[in-house]
Amino acid sequence: MAQAKFYYKDPAAPRPNRPNHIGVAVLLEWQGRYLMEYRADSDFWCFIGGGLWIDETLARCAQRETREETGICLPETGFQFVRLYDDPSRIAAYPDGNVLRVITALYRVAMAEEPALVCSEESRALRFFAPQELAGLPVATTIGNHDSLNADYMYHFNNPNATDYGTTQAGGDYYYSYGPGLFIVLN
Repeated sequence: MAQAKFYYKDPAAPRPNRPNHIGVAVLLEWQGRYLMEYRADSDFWCFIGGGLWIDETLARCAQRETREETGICLPETGFQFVRLYDDPSRIAAYPDGNVLRVITALYRVAMAEEPALVCSEESRALRFFAPQELAGLPVATTIGNHDSLNADYMYHFNNPNATDYGTTQAGGDYYYSYGPGLFIVLN
């Protein structure tokens, strides 16, 4: 089966052949663990999410994608906007030949109860991971706005728990916690 490929600050990335892709990623948290999806079209884990339909808001897209990919039904107002990732070097190349620049709105949901999970056709598995488990996961290179090629990068940034997963010329994935928050940087 052909697999999707993800690029970030990679000069070898293919040039997009379709309009920009606007979508969402959702951090679903339950008891300090984060839901990840093992993609059916690649050997990578990623957060729940997908593309924005022309007639929906970003929050509605987050709600729909969460329901479609996990079976979890949440109110649109339950999705907290976190950040927009719009670096033009974020490229996704899909097996059907589409190559897209990816713009992603990140949302967060803290769930009070453990949800019943239902895999969609887009995923092989759904699983909650503790922060310390995230370091060992191969993740899709689709979220991140840092540039480790810059000479001043290491002067300004200390990337704890760095991994070789998601490694491109821009660096690799890393995570850390600060107070009650978990920060995950997927290259």
